[in-house]
Amino acid sequence: MSGPGAVDGAGGAPGVTGPAGFSAAGVPAGVKADGALDLALVALDPPRPAPAAATFTTNKAAAAPVEVSRAHLAATGGRAGAIVLNSGCANAATGTEGRRASEATCEAVAAALGLAPAEVLVCSTGLIGYPLPLGRIVDAVPGLAGALGGGAGAAEAAARAIMTTDTHPKQAYVAAGGFSVGGMAKGAGMLAPNMATMLAVLTTDAEVPPPVLAAALRRAVGDTFNELTVDGCTSTNDTVSVLSSGRAGPVGEEALAEALTEACRRLAFQLAEDAEGTTRVARIVVRGAASDEDARRAARSVASSLLVKTSLHGADPYWGRIVSELGASGAAFDLDRVRVAYGDVVACAGGVAAPHDPAAARAALEGRVVEVRCDLGLGSGAGEVLTTDLGHGYIDENMRTS
Repeated sequence: MSGPGAVDGAGGAPGVTGPAGFSAAGVPAGVKADGALDLALVALDPPRPAPAAATFTTNKAAAAPVEVSRAHLAATGGRAGAIVLNSGCANAATGTEGRRASEATCEAVAAALGLAPAEVLVCSTGLIGYPLPLGRIVDAVPGLAGALGGGAGAAEAAARAIMTTDTHPKQAYVAAGGFSVGGMAKGAGMLAPNMATMLAVLTTDAEVPPPVLAAALRRAVGDTFNELTVDGCTSTNDTVSVLSSGRAGPVGEEALAEALTEACRRLAFQLAEDAEGTTRVARIVVRGAASDEDARRAARSVASSLLVKTSLHGADPYWGRIVSELGASGAAFDLDRVRVAYGDVVACAGGVAAPHDPAAARAALEGRVVEVRCDLGLGSGAGEVLTTDLGHGYIDENMRTS
């Protein structure tokens, strides 16, 4: 789906302020030592509680902001008026004081916007195990609230303020026939399937009740962020949230889910493209599986393999590693039926080497975005996972605390 007026990335993209009824801001609060933007706010304009939903990390070491946001959505029945986010400190593994810091952040934003504390959601990203510099954040909230604006510049400032090792802000905007969806995200490491894999805020001017919004978000996340893996690591802070202003009037759940999915898909691709040390993005496509779930299982096994990811980095079309992962995935499998192709170049057919031009296969892996196509020959099941190569840049970034 690609609606008219769709814009992605930084530099003029409307992002979270694209849909009617939203404002955003990003300011330096001193969480980051270098004085960069590190505190963001996305709010209804004017501020008021409205339908909201979120999906959270499956990590049992969930950070304080995850616990607090979960509790707030439960207390309000799925309504919120603002989302405050900081980068530079994850406020994870920080105990009772960490939870209190997240609550106090919500209280400060609520006071500035005229909301109840439970009507504010909170997110943090950065280093685990370090206390949140709460005083700096609380001191910065009045200026943050005062900086709220509805233009593309405000959206980009908010998107920049949530960056950690990201090299640029990630934004998306989808115009979808009478309503729209905007979004921003951050994430460059600790990206794994089966949850949000990073922080993302979505906004929509569609008018929908909280249960419908929550169902549409779960579907969108399941088809996009949950099918992205970079390093197999699930963060303690993963959150994807959405606010609805209702300014565009009632919208059907199917139309909303499609627009949310498209926005999430664009953000997920930007996350993969900017992942730590990445030189290429790969779509692992599996067809002919016994079921869709088997196809996703097989695709994830290939996408998560360190051997496959290093082969991608070297643009080495070693199809044996692909076949091995398909067979080990747990999906129904018959080696004599398997086919593997790099782009349009079939390297394996019937479980054995197929006549092909090795140079053409290598060329299919040398682009910035590549596709590995697998067919299990067992049924109509289909699925795909987005992944990246694994090279020296990832090691250079993560061999130290970052």
